[in-house]
Amino acid sequence: MYEDKTLVCKECGQEFVFTAGEQEFYAERGFQNEPQRCKACRDARKNAARGPREYFTATCAACGGEARVPFEPKSDRPVYCSECFAKMREQG
Repeated sequence: MYEDKTLVCKECGQEFVFTAGEQEFYAERGFQNEPQRCKACRDARKNAARGPREYFTATCAACGGEARVPFEPKSDRPVYCSECFAKMREQG
């Protein structure tokens, strides 16, 4: 029913593809307008509005190393460094 469309980004002027899958997604959500910006420009605009992210330093509950996290650690919950967190996710 849907076919890929080539659109032009109003921000950078580059062509980008509005895929059939994206069109279906837009239709399911009731969006009536096609995207005006390419993915890179949408992401840049979103990140600029959000502002820089603040990181906090904590001690990893598993290995005792330093962990930098994008949330303020609370004393009642363990915090893990990236490596330990990844290992825990792999284990299930």
